[in-house]
Amino acid sequence: MSWESWSAFWDMGGAAFYVWGSYGLALVLVALELMLVLQRRKDTTRRLLRWRRALGKDAGRQNGGEPEPATESER
Repeated sequence: MSWESWSAFWDMGGAAFYVWGSYGLALVLVALELMLVLQRRKDTTRRLLRWRRALGKDAGRQNGGEPEPATESER
């Protein structure tokens, strides 16, 4: 496809509302999904750390060594 000018490109032959609206909606939904996934990860990490503390300090020890880190960020 070739357009005579930038305005013709943005107009998309009269289908600009559908084309750019579809791109916009997809971008909003991807951003929302990313936010929800990060929030769920944060909540799950917090819940696991609370559970680990409830079990006691020695519950995470293996072979008498140091406690096993609960998350990757603690390693």
